[in-house]
Amino acid sequence: MNRMIPLALVVIAAVALGAYFLLPSNVQNVAVADETLSSETQDTDASVVATGGIEDMILGDPNAPITMIEYASYTCPHCGSFHQNTYPQLKADYIDTGKVKFIFREVYFDRFGLWASMVARCGGQDRFFGITDLMFKTQGDWTRAGDAPVIVEELRKIGRLAGLNNETLESCLQNEDQAKALVAWYQENAARDDINSTPSFIINGRKYANMGYAEMQEVLDGLL
Repeated sequence: MNRMIPLALVVIAAVALGAYFLLPSNVQNVAVADETLSSETQDTDASVVATGGIEDMILGDPNAPITMIEYASYTCPHCGSFHQNTYPQLKADYIDTGKVKFIFREVYFDRFGLWASMVARCGGQDRFFGITDLMFKTQGDWTRAGDAPVIVEELRKIGRLAGLNNETLESCLQNEDQAKALVAWYQENAARDDINSTPSFIINGRKYANMGYAEMQEVLDGLL
């Protein structure tokens, strides 16, 4: 079954990650946010954080007849499988040919997924999807690399492979305001589109659960 989203718990835990982003870059000092939730943090309402600065990451013709939104977590195995096995076909047959405008929206199950999102977004629109491909391709490695400091360093390595320098990566990973805005943005998106598992897809306004490529083709071709 697809991974379910414990929305309220994710929001509380993810907002608490501000403790990490205010720390020095030394990975030995990474805070384990799940174990340090204070009463003050638990009272934080992510919905009051401004999200206007968070942009959708988009591939394909902006005027394509089909708009497809994927909701996915970087730490979700089903999402990793989709991006390894189905997404390349989708991209070749529909996105690159101008039939589908594809939007990727992150879901946060845990602090590792949020950190991964911040590294991916660190490269902007130009590098986002390349970094995302690397993260899903190596998902089994970096998500099981060890404790939090080790996983952070593995994410930094992916960023460096994509051409980001250490200074840029640290600036992105230390950005507490961005972290909170991303969590609030995720909360708004998930509530509006009724997202309760990943991967989920919104295709021309209609929600679909995870599916194989043949079934996806049938849905898309029916809209063309």
